Amino acid sequence: MSDLRREEGRVADAVAGHWVDRLAPLRARPYLRLARIDRPIGWWLLLLPCWWSAALAAGADGQPYPDPRHLALFLIGAVAMRGAGSTYNDIADRDLDAQVERTRSRPLPSGQVSAKAAVLFLVAQSLIGLAVLLQFNGTAILVGIASLVPVAIYPFMKRVMSMPQAVLGLAFAWGALMGGVAVFGRLDLPAGLLYAGAVAWVIGYDTIYAVQDIEDDEIAGIRSSARLFGQRLRLAVGLCYGVCALLVALAALAAGTGPVGFLGIALFAAHLGRQVLRLRDRDGRGALALFRSNRDAGLILFAGLALDAMLRAWAA
Repeated sequence: MSDLRREEGRVADAVAGHWVDRLAPLRARPYLRLARIDRPIGWWLLLLPCWWSAALAAGADGQPYPDPRHLALFLIGAVAMRGAGSTYNDIADRDLDAQVERTRSRPLPSGQVSAKAAVLFLVAQSLIGLAVLLQFNGTAILVGIASLVPVAIYPFMKRVMSMPQAVLGLAFAWGALMGGVAVFGRLDLPAGLLYAGAVAWVIGYDTIYAVQDIEDDEIAGIRSSARLFGQRLRLAVGLCYGVCALLVALAALAAGTGPVGFLGIALFAAHLGRQVLRLRDRDGRGALALFRSNRDAGLILFAGLALDAMLRAWAA
């Protein structure tokens, strides 16, 4: 990373030319970066399992489309809680982040934001997330609160386990439980299967993401699934993605999804397979592009499930 880029305060894997770096007030930029607003892929990946579950629940309930209010609340909540989780992670990891090239430009290790200010910012974002959660039924509120357990322990897992991505999966896939419980007020089999599939998806794509840091992680002693899998990287990611597609298909089957929904699942699986074929060991730039492409994969699945619900409702 160039000295000029460091002076600008931009983070290594941020979207080039993002509005945070061009238009946001200078004092606000470190906080927006701390919340990962300049890296929107994070909240997209947190949001998509919520939208999948909302679309799956709509089809199972005979509705022509997912509840627009729920979709909007999930969007706001995903942005707020992605920011809160990232802030919490950076507070816990600020010493480790200083040892990794890609992360040492983050606001905390680079000194743009103090630890005290970061904690206050974390509280503010968490309150927004809580306000969103309180708009749902009581069961959904309890399920949402339970998500804080994997969120709280994840930053410390890279110190003690070889595949911290598994814990990240438990946290980032949580939205797959929320859409169904928001509609039906209970957890059921389709939601459980969808959640398990989303966990496998997260492990797969975050393993791809970790390819960027293999060299620095080896030096700093940071553990990751990319290091664990080593030469079997493509096989391992392929297995994660295969398990994901299978479990999502089983969730759709349990929910009574029709042919269009399964077409969406097939296209989603094809997108994941294409990622595996293009994955290369220690190709950080390519890994970042493949990681980001999971937004498109997730939107394909959502579109298939939502369109299926619409067509089946019209035909009923």
